[in-house]
Amino acid sequence: MSADLDPSRLSRLSTAELLGTLQGYDNLPRHVAIIMDGNGRWAKRRFLPRVAGHRAGRHSVRRCVRACGELGVNVLTLYTFSQENFHRPEAEVKALWHFLQETLAAEAEDLRRQNVVLRASGALEKLPPQARDGLQKVIDGLADNTGLILNLALAYGGRQEILQAAVKLSRRLAAGELREEDVTEELFAAGLYSPDLPDPDLVIRTSGEGRLSNFLLWQSAYSEILITPVLWPDFCERDLYLAVADYLSRERRFGKIKPQDAERPSEDRAGLLDPARWKRMLKGRP
Repeated sequence: MSADLDPSRLSRLSTAELLGTLQGYDNLPRHVAIIMDGNGRWAKRRFLPRVAGHRAGRHSVRRCVRACGELGVNVLTLYTFSQENFHRPEAEVKALWHFLQETLAAEAEDLRRQNVVLRASGALEKLPPQARDGLQKVIDGLADNTGLILNLALAYGGRQEILQAAVKLSRRLAAGELREEDVTEELFAAGLYSPDLPDPDLVIRTSGEGRLSNFLLWQSAYSEILITPVLWPDFCERDLYLAVADYLSRERRFGKIKPQDAERPSEDRAGLLDPARWKRMLKGRP
């Protein structure tokens, strides 16, 4: 780990100094994805309705968009509404869609000034028509921007995404457009909701829960995952910078090991690789 990323040192830096330290690295994550969790608990602790937590969380979205732009992150994906969220009380679901429309309308001009591109991933046909139309209007209004891609995961489910990609592929196979030997990971991934976006390098989950909750299951196969106890409405620029610093301190191996860590056959002094030895050990095993 670089001395610059020592946690004790980072804790003494101001937020601006922390940003400056991170900007000196050339291996920053290109794609950061966040599971925004804890709005309900944040509101409950303050004896407020759940929708108050969602409203407070809007400020965290604004902070993270700005922070990712300053860091030079290419894509920020926010888990905004899962397919499972449709099973929440009807009043809360309606309030969430209304809040989404309200937020997009309120933030559109600020996103334009920040050169942000807006995208959406998910089963968008399941959105209420008014919410879908409002979303598309903002997407179209920001289409000429060239900066950070803000990707909202809406009506999103990782298993459902993989299933629909498999169905697309099976139809092409059945139609004779493809042969079985033509199928590759890249071809399969082309059937996902946003195949042109890179896989997330860093997945952050707020509120301390240690699960992915059906989020980007295919894409996060090799992502670094960070769990923070901070509730989403309290998540700020500094929390994001510290998460990125933690990411930079890790060694991404993608299933591989360092050459110097690989065992060579000549080092097998105990005969652990001898097939005859394994046969003797397993003899008589049920």
